[in-house]
Amino acid sequence: LWLGWAALGLRPDASFEKMIPVHHPAIANYLTHEDNLRGLSNVVRVVVENRKGDIFDPAFQEVLRKVNDEVFYIPGVDRAGMRSLWTPNVMWGEVTAEGFEAGPVIPDGYDGSPQAITQLRSNVFRSGEVGTLVANDLRSALVLVPLMERDPDTGQRLDYGRFATDLEEKIRARYENEGVSIRIVGFAKVIGELIDGALPILGYFLLTLVLTAALLLWYSRCLRSTLTTLACCLIAVVWQLGIVRLLGFGLDPYSILVPFLTFAIGISHAVQNINTTANAVLDGADKVEAARRSFRTLFVAGTVALLCDAVGFATLLVIRIGVIQELAISASIGVAVIIFSKMFLLPVLMSWTGVSPAAVRHARRRRAHLPWLWQQVARCAQPRPALVVTLAGAALLALGHWGARDLQIGDLDPGAPELRTDSRYNRDAAYLVEHYATSTDVFVVMAETPPQGCRDYQVLAGMDLLAAELERIPGVQRTMSMSDFAYRVLAANNEGNLKWHAISRNKYALGGAFQKTPKEYIGNGCAMTPFVVYLNDHKAATLSALMGTVRDFAARHDSDKVRFTLVGGNAGIEAATNEVIRDADHTMLMLVYAIVALLLLLEFRSLRVTLCIVLPLYITSVLGEAIMAWMGLGVKVATLPVIALGVGIGVDYGIYIYNRLQSYLDHGHPLAEAYLLTVSTTGRAVAFTGLTLAVGVLTWIGSAIKFQADMGLLLTFMFLWNMVGALVLLPALARLLLPATKIASNPTTKEKMP
Repeated sequence: LWLGWAALGLRPDASFEKMIPVHHPAIANYLTHEDNLRGLSNVVRVVVENRKGDIFDPAFQEVLRKVNDEVFYIPGVDRAGMRSLWTPNVMWGEVTAEGFEAGPVIPDGYDGSPQAITQLRSNVFRSGEVGTLVANDLRSALVLVPLMERDPDTGQRLDYGRFATDLEEKIRARYENEGVSIRIVGFAKVIGELIDGALPILGYFLLTLVLTAALLLWYSRCLRSTLTTLACCLIAVVWQLGIVRLLGFGLDPYSILVPFLTFAIGISHAVQNINTTANAVLDGADKVEAARRSFRTLFVAGTVALLCDAVGFATLLVIRIGVIQELAISASIGVAVIIFSKMFLLPVLMSWTGVSPAAVRHARRRRAHLPWLWQQVARCAQPRPALVVTLAGAALLALGHWGARDLQIGDLDPGAPELRTDSRYNRDAAYLVEHYATSTDVFVVMAETPPQGCRDYQVLAGMDLLAAELERIPGVQRTMSMSDFAYRVLAANNEGNLKWHAISRNKYALGGAFQKTPKEYIGNGCAMTPFVVYLNDHKAATLSALMGTVRDFAARHDSDKVRFTLVGGNAGIEAATNEVIRDADHTMLMLVYAIVALLLLLEFRSLRVTLCIVLPLYITSVLGEAIMAWMGLGVKVATLPVIALGVGIGVDYGIYIYNRLQSYLDHGHPLAEAYLLTVSTTGRAVAFTGLTLAVGVLTWIGSAIKFQADMGLLLTFMFLWNMVGALVLLPALARLLLPATKIASNPTTKEKMP
């Protein structure tokens, strides 16, 4: 009740800082200059489109003004950095016979008259904002909205869910109509879409609960044990959510799947309790003794399996990205509470409830008759089938490695790959790419200089050279930096003479160009000048090429006057995140397998047994990576945890199978006979568990959030394939790897076992 009350305080939670690796040197550079780069990184773009004409329409301009003013007052907006045709920091400029003239794009005294519209048209073309704040076809204009991660007065973190809702309610719902279309893109809007898509997750959880209950009832033929099991698993979920809330965490769009996993793991272990208790009653035990036998039989194996689960989740902590570390902590807490709810609470409850006579009769029928399919599965422990199965496993491993060679780090699709391709957000993002010269994917290189050193010729010439190299990279739209304004202003100050369209070595001439360069391209104190790269997309290959090119350029051109450092912009931050994931990917997998293997060695005291259990898991991991490559999924924040989750949960099957197999071997049964007995009891329960878990996560494919649907498919594959590996490959490896004295019969010690 206490933890349930605490769990009620959970709220959707998301943060820009939690999504990025703050320890990465490039991200540390960004955080150092965050105030200067905010307008190029965490930005929302609100596009207002005139469906019936162009932007030079008084009614449209009135809507654009209202949208600008409405956005200005939404909490979390960096108001000083906002840019649109209606903000005073957007200027036009030109050189006339009288000299250099400039002014705000919206003319003074604008009243919507034909004369004012004519003046506005002239100002827009002179401003150079066509393609940036105004669409190339002149049918839409945007409001550029930089965000503050924390409120400067209260220190409270920005509520992205609330902010995204404000955009929908105060902007899109209020101003979109037959004549005007509103499009909104940016990190905050993606998070808002993920939170909105995650809210219906309760419906999927209820569907999973109903399906699991139906399958449990069908498997056990016992309503009381089904309800008891579901109650224990739900209690574990409540405990997990309550503890997470007490630790100060929320539910971000990535960790919202953890309660599913907690419930699924609980069910996978509880099925063994139902199976063992029913068989104990069949052998004549009363309900208290049956519960005791279940506890004695399963406690050690189940605890080791759950510790392996916890290890699989905890290894995610090596990835120093906030959302992944919170997911690791939340999932580890879920496993910890399952140890209490399943290992202790469930046997106690079943000592009161017992199992129904129908469950006992069903257990008797299962023991008396082993279907043909299970007989074939049991043959995997015989010499010739074992060799065939092992060779097939080796072939699948080779196939998996071949398929996984195309697996990439990062996003492989434009827009927001976490959302459906036809989602409103991705349609809005595609519109911006098509109609604007500057996309939403921005990569920033920082030119760091001594104070007031950005006006030096060597700095601007270096930017010019960097632009020439970066613009040759496929996927780069254009670059923009202070050197571009130097070209433009120096030529304009000299009557547009092409001889002056160059970067002057005269510091006074450069000083004039400096005065007319927008503030966002200078930075405070002229000690850090952003070099902005606009991209067609944020695909992994594009970002990797940019990072490599900039590092190589910096190695050749850095000096005491200028250092070219990484990285800013939303695409630049994603590039740094990709590097962290690339470095941590194999480290995490090696760590999870090493610790799982160590726990198995401590449990079974045999390297050969450890290999029998771990090798099927490794094949599943490799095949999972091949499936990701085939589905077009990259390894990123949303997908990286899946492999660790698959290993952690999959090892349960092998532990339960081999634990029961070893008990029969210890009583003198030869391997083939021992595995036949194992299949008829624990093997069936493992198969049922795998199917139940797969059905539970398969419901995710209906989610509006694409990455949740993809995770559902991946986990379904991993649950099923881990189950097949434990039932088929594990006994085959045991036949080939275990010593002959272990797998042969021993008549002097052979005992009858149920």
